[in-house]
Amino acid sequence: MSNEKRYAVVGTGGRSNMYIHYLAKSGPENGCRLAGFCDLNPGRMAYYNRRLQEEYAHPKVAEAAPEDFERMLKEQKIDAVIVTTIDRTHDEYICRAMEAGCDVITEKPMTTDERKCQHILDTRERTGRKLTVTFNYRYAPRNSKIKELLMNGAIGRVTSVHFEWLLDTIHGADYFRRWHRDKRNSGGLMVHKATHHFDLVNWWLGSSPETVMAMGDLVFYGRANAEARGVRKFYTRGTGEANAVGDPFALDMSKHKNHKALYLDNEGYDSYRRDQSVFTDGISIEDDMGVLVRYRNQAVMTYHLTAYSPWEGFRVMFNGTKGRLESEVQENTYVSGADNDHNVMGATVEGGAAHEIKEPVSLLLRPHWSGVQKIEIPETNEGGHGGGDKRLLDDVFGKAGQDPLGRAAGHVDGAMSILTGIAANRSMASGLPVNIGELVNFH
Repeated sequence: MSNEKRYAVVGTGGRSNMYIHYLAKSGPENGCRLAGFCDLNPGRMAYYNRRLQEEYAHPKVAEAAPEDFERMLKEQKIDAVIVTTIDRTHDEYICRAMEAGCDVITEKPMTTDERKCQHILDTRERTGRKLTVTFNYRYAPRNSKIKELLMNGAIGRVTSVHFEWLLDTIHGADYFRRWHRDKRNSGGLMVHKATHHFDLVNWWLGSSPETVMAMGDLVFYGRANAEARGVRKFYTRGTGEANAVGDPFALDMSKHKNHKALYLDNEGYDSYRRDQSVFTDGISIEDDMGVLVRYRNQAVMTYHLTAYSPWEGFRVMFNGTKGRLESEVQENTYVSGADNDHNVMGATVEGGAAHEIKEPVSLLLRPHWSGVQKIEIPETNEGGHGGGDKRLLDDVFGKAGQDPLGRAAGHVDGAMSILTGIAANRSMASGLPVNIGELVNFH
């Protein structure tokens, strides 16, 4: 059709899955067409093309190596590029796409350091293209309700926030198996993971970070920590090594259909090992971090991220001039690309049977001089991240309605979220507070 919007996905690892399947299943009804793939691993592009043909009878999507990226965009008449590559290359493909005349939708984090952030800001200003950052947590009903309450003055002016995020020994450990374990690739969990949380606070408060102080270390994962706890049996990867058998931290990709097809069967193309031991040397990211942030509206946040917890979820508390708001959420564990992960249509798949996603939520409003009020959250089983994935995709691809809470995020939101984590990394290295205004220049 003449008004059809054509998309390309660059980076066909696990995180691309929800975009690819959404466009194949729901895109055509919204005038959206998945027309191009770009990846340095041809096996993964071929894998997705096979799945699209088998599951949706979808026409073959054009495949391109990184050096042919611009040619593919031109030949396929691409309107917008979806960037789901390794974090350290986000800026490259965001900027190449904008220079080629395309709008961009990028996975969080927008990029990993202040230099690359400046590159993106400068390119967007020069080209005038639209850049959307996909913060799915904004779209989860439980988080939207917090925004609504704070925006409507339920506790008055917010003066302080305490935010604790817990990654369990399934989800948290997964960052130490993959490319994320090298800080040059991911910016560490302060950037790769906590950008979700820092963005939520920016959005909830309607403000942006000003000064950041942080401390953190690798205290649980890594060989030295394992040895200190008395571990003596080591292995390099979870698949095919005798010492890995029976270790709950080991990921055996041969036993997981998706991991095997997407990663194990395609190692010959790029030598990427998705199943590295979390107790080897060479890990350069932290697994336990504390951050203190002052915002432009003078609110102060204390934040803590732990990546080896026995349960998954978060607690956030807001103090205000009229009371206090408290939330606790227990989340399902998540391993990107695993057979039993959330799919975008609202169910997980275990043994071939779909089942609902249950994530207990508590939201309490405590006004001054009044009793506690339990705030009801609409239950949802519509996919991952508390129902945020499905709602985000509907919004990004033109199916959503009005957005009174301002959930859609652009390049400034993307920059402000990562700058907290980038400043935290600098503070952990120097032991000093970091002024956000010294990191980049906004146009």
